[in-house]
Amino acid sequence: MIYNGDCLDIMPTLADKSIDLTVTSPPYDNLRTYNGNSQFDFEGIAKELYRVTKNGGVVVWVVADATIKGSETGTSFKQALYFKEIGFNLHDTMIFERDSFQKPNHNRYWACFEYMFVLSKGKPKTAYMISDRANSQSGKTVSSKTVRNADGSTSTRRPVVIAAFGKRKNIWAYSTGYGKGTTCKEAYQHPATFPEQLATDHILSWSNEGDTVLDPFAGSGTTGVAALNTGRKFILIEKDESYCEIIRNRIANHQPYCR
Repeated sequence: MIYNGDCLDIMPTLADKSIDLTVTSPPYDNLRTYNGNSQFDFEGIAKELYRVTKNGGVVVWVVADATIKGSETGTSFKQALYFKEIGFNLHDTMIFERDSFQKPNHNRYWACFEYMFVLSKGKPKTAYMISDRANSQSGKTVSSKTVRNADGSTSTRRPVVIAAFGKRKNIWAYSTGYGKGTTCKEAYQHPATFPEQLATDHILSWSNEGDTVLDPFAGSGTTGVAALNTGRKFILIEKDESYCEIIRNRIANHQPYCR
């Protein structure tokens, strides 16, 4: 489902506890104008996200901070703390590492990441940890050993064989820029896309096939394409009509698993 309108007008029409997962990257700190649509009521949207999220559901909030008059704004942290105030758990603070970035001021290091706050409504009902980190000790047997428990007692761990791949760390690196985040050229008519694989990886981590995935700041529709690729339903909300046209065309011309 694709909606053209302000998400604070559309989201109240969604049923309570109807969304399994939200993956979104809102406008932040006016770093982009988005055709004059960069302003939004964060607190109102946060409350609506809490209302529509199922118990055990997850919100992935991808944000960064601008530097103004020599100081980073800290907007991202303020938003994460507000999510906690209204009932979400800050389940994980993850990093999206980009391979493209702007030249910094002479007294700062290169800025190459954004935060990915993983917020849960209670304990996540779904958590499939991606295991694609190659283990150098693959196949090796780790012998049993006695360990001391917190209460002072001891227990013996059984021997285990190290698997070929281990669980991924919480810093995820993706290629960004034209032709890298997606093969869909039309997506780059939007000024700030995020990688299709990023959306896909979160969808695979925090939802099941047939679940409903929401993006209230749909942009070029990347979350919707990733949902289609992984067998999920989607609800996309985008305020700008020209961006909605990009989304409609991407969805209409969608080729499964084509990035």
